[in-house]
Amino acid sequence: MPPTRPLTPVVTGPAAAGKTTALLHVGRTCHLAHTRKNPTPPGPAHAVVPVAYVLVPPGATAKTLITEFARYLGIPTTTRMTQTQITDAVCHTYTQAGVQLVLIDEIHRLNPRTTTGAQAADLLKDLTERLRATFVYAGIDVTDTPLFSGTRGAQLAGRATLITCGPLPARHGSREPFRDVITNIENNLDLTHHKNGTLPRHAPYLHQRTAGRIGSLTRLIRQAAITAICDGTERITKQSLEAVRLDHLAETHHRPRARGR
Repeated sequence: MPPTRPLTPVVTGPAAAGKTTALLHVGRTCHLAHTRKNPTPPGPAHAVVPVAYVLVPPGATAKTLITEFARYLGIPTTTRMTQTQITDAVCHTYTQAGVQLVLIDEIHRLNPRTTTGAQAADLLKDLTERLRATFVYAGIDVTDTPLFSGTRGAQLAGRATLITCGPLPARHGSREPFRDVITNIENNLDLTHHKNGTLPRHAPYLHQRTAGRIGSLTRLIRQAAITAICDGTERITKQSLEAVRLDHLAETHHRPRARGR
């Protein structure tokens, strides 16, 4: 019997639910694990890139999509090159670089119902067969898009396992998952005068401010940290968090418009 092909993880959920954050965290973890297991030997050596991250461009065609794969590793391309030539160069370079994990974000932009979208979907299927790497997709509410419809969509759906991202609850039984995420983010801050434990104490405020959306949370803390560096305070306070204007979805939840306006 032929070997069973493993299911392809597809991270899905509403906007600002933390899909890209989760994808990048997985990529970073894989990269660090590979580096620890395979330290770079002294002297000249060819570059090893265990993880690749590709954004599906708006209105993606097969050629624009494979060009994004090429751009990630700096593979030179020209307008005169055919899609096949670029694909061959990508497969060769990715294999030589030792890419083990391919993260493809904004997959909801693909529409297999259109001719160009179908060709792009076929390209991804071809790449999964030619590259010895694990592919992980992420996109907004993919089950509500054309991505899983039609013949090609059925093929993808039959090979995919969905990982749904949603707002994190403030509490889950005896655990506080949202506070745990805040603590992890704070531990990675490099602000001279910031005291660890400050942000977790504001967990109820941060949960209400972001509606539990990880994307909004990371954006809020990142912007507050940038402001703290620029103004020289080197610390984040509730006041500085309140001064950050977030995405419209979060702001609408945090500051709902008055009735009659």
